[in-house]
Amino acid sequence: MAKYLGPVCRLCRREGEKLYLKGERCFTPKCAFERRGYPPGVHGRSGTRTATGRESDYLRQLRAKQKARRVYGILERQFRRYYEEALKRRGLTGLILLQILESRLDNVVYRLGFASSRAQARLLVTHGHFLVNGRRTDVPSMLLKEGDVLTVREGSRKLPYFKELPELAAKRSVPAWLQRDLNTLSATVLRMPERAEIDGNLNEQLIVEYYSR
Repeated sequence: MAKYLGPVCRLCRREGEKLYLKGERCFTPKCAFERRGYPPGVHGRSGTRTATGRESDYLRQLRAKQKARRVYGILERQFRRYYEEALKRRGLTGLILLQILESRLDNVVYRLGFASSRAQARLLVTHGHFLVNGRRTDVPSMLLKEGDVLTVREGSRKLPYFKELPELAAKRSVPAWLQRDLNTLSATVLRMPERAEIDGNLNEQLIVEYYSR
């Protein structure tokens, strides 16, 4: 299972905005983006503009694709597969791509407030703390569909983290396409998310243009 192992704060600096990859730390003064908001590297302070003073269409498309990849913690090969899958389905390719990304198990765990970041959600899933439709799974990339039920494994509820989880998760709102029950530490996928319920900073049209070149 491949994943990015480098410093994630560099990714936020590269995109020029906070991607909240470290959860609660991103809301504190310790966040590297607060101290060094310019892109990483020896030429970071000079910015990423071209000699003409503006970004090229290709650069804007590339940055949109890279931002989406980094927000969801996905490497290029898998991200391209998701795009090819979205291309096969009927409807708007860009929206379908975002819906696929949102339906990943690690993202759903994060959206439910069961983890403070997608990276932490990925770790919890790989450690086998969750059941999907009653079956234990340790695959963060598993795609959930309408009607799927996610629950915390009975044995995991004895751990200190999950004992405190209801109080922590209650502070975070849940999107309308998910239904959460903090008493049983379970949730149900009611439907696929609409565009308004997905990160508005992502530009799916530029991603489609990038792969359509």
